[in-house]
Amino acid sequence: MNMDFIEALSEIEREKGIAKDVLVDAIEAALISSYKRNFNTAQNVRVDINRQTGLIKVYARKNVVDEVLDPRLEISLYASREINPNFQIDDIVEIEVTPRDFGRIAAQTAKQVVTQRIREAERGLIYDAFIDREEDIVTGTVQRQDLRSIFLDLGKVEAVLPLNELMPNEKFKHGDRVKAYITKVENTTKGPQIMLSRSHPGLLRRLFELEVPEIYDGVVEIRSVAREAGFRSKIAVHSRNDEVDPVGSCVGPKGTRVQTIVNELKGEKIDIVRWSESVEEYVANALSPSKVLEVNVFESEKMARVIVPDYQLSLAIGIKGQNARLAAKLTGWKIDIKSETQAEQELGRPRTSSEEMHQDSISID
Repeated sequence: MNMDFIEALSEIEREKGIAKDVLVDAIEAALISSYKRNFNTAQNVRVDINRQTGLIKVYARKNVVDEVLDPRLEISLYASREINPNFQIDDIVEIEVTPRDFGRIAAQTAKQVVTQRIREAERGLIYDAFIDREEDIVTGTVQRQDLRSIFLDLGKVEAVLPLNELMPNEKFKHGDRVKAYITKVENTTKGPQIMLSRSHPGLLRRLFELEVPEIYDGVVEIRSVAREAGFRSKIAVHSRNDEVDPVGSCVGPKGTRVQTIVNELKGEKIDIVRWSESVEEYVANALSPSKVLEVNVFESEKMARVIVPDYQLSLAIGIKGQNARLAAKLTGWKIDIKSETQAEQELGRPRTSSEEMHQDSISID
């Protein structure tokens, strides 16, 4: 090892941000193991690398004792004072034992250590870059697939998209560009592991934030998202500015904004509803596209009983209960839906009004 190597370490420090002293310390530690392995010794040794010249020396460290039981680890007081008359019992004596051909071993070891540390540093930088992007969207290119996952190239790292995080009937082939939601970033022994999803509700939220400037600017906010990936979703929005229509902002001119999201989600239906502080109004909006006549709220049970026109009952419930289920997820309230006739029969009296509640929502196919 020579000055060129020390200069190379300085260059690595400048380019990779790894302190030269950290690299030298790591090389010294690795050289101790290499020395013991290559020279079959159990000695207690110290390796010293001169930070200016790159010169390497190996020192055997021995305890000063009255009676030597293990000459590899101990030295007598008499022998130690031949080296330096000031040594006392329990002092440590260092004796240079640098092998003649140790430079070759040192060079190989140093190369391995530096390569490993650079790799670790790069992994650390990648982890730092992506840990702040949890719950965000990334775009990657499909590289390969196994029985459980699709692997996307994100540039400096490969991310994992489990097959059970795809939307139903969704398939990708090598080279396809895919948008996905980062659910988790972990720093493992093999480097950063980035887990993705296409079915997570967060993907829908982020897509709206990307497509709707009013959401990005904070004028319109997303209050809740309920999603059954690949089939139907509901999103509740609220405007902080009375002059800005939150539903219209999300739909966009001629439906262009929401249609872009529908296309990205392979035709998934999206209901955009207006959030309200009034539970009755919010629940009615959440059952879009069904019309609602009346909502009765039971606070203690956190349940809402909803009455809809007879001809709207199946629409309010949805196919296999999907519309009602999503509305319950969106609002956080249990929802019991009755037709107008059912409500009259249970109450034993006709309804006083069949006027439908005002709803502020829109359903996008």
